[in-house]
Amino acid sequence: MPLYDLLSAHRVAILDQPGDRDTVLDSAARLLADGHSPAALALRTRLGERERLASTAIGHGVAIPHARTDLVETSRAAFLRLNAPVDFAAADGQPIDLVLAMAIPEHHIQQHLQLLAELAERFADAGFRERLRSAPDRAELADRLLDHCRRSAA
Repeated sequence: MPLYDLLSAHRVAILDQPGDRDTVLDSAARLLADGHSPAALALRTRLGERERLASTAIGHGVAIPHARTDLVETSRAAFLRLNAPVDFAAADGQPIDLVLAMAIPEHHIQQHLQLLAELAERFADAGFRERLRSAPDRAELADRLLDHCRRSAA
């Protein structure tokens, strides 16, 4: 499943004052849950459990918090740009300002691994990261991200 199928403009956000990693995970869970509070709380728990196993930071200021869960029937993603980078205990020591969070159905193990590989490759592109970082507002950020996903899926 291409990343484009997982994202939508309403799950793209810019956090002006993200606080810390836990606050970022809270925001990601709310976006993934489409505003449903009980689901957001459960997703936040799952994202936190995964993050405690090992940092989901992949370098270059990017993190991909993710969790397999029975809370979703189809995979979904949310993207957050942080105006103030936060510590995610990245191996390269860089704080995180780009976050792509995912919730994957429990039984989609292979899809989960394929998505992680695709995302790592996509975010290895310095030009792509810079286009996301330089977007002047949320609408343009969503357009840049979704347009890139569309072109990559074609």
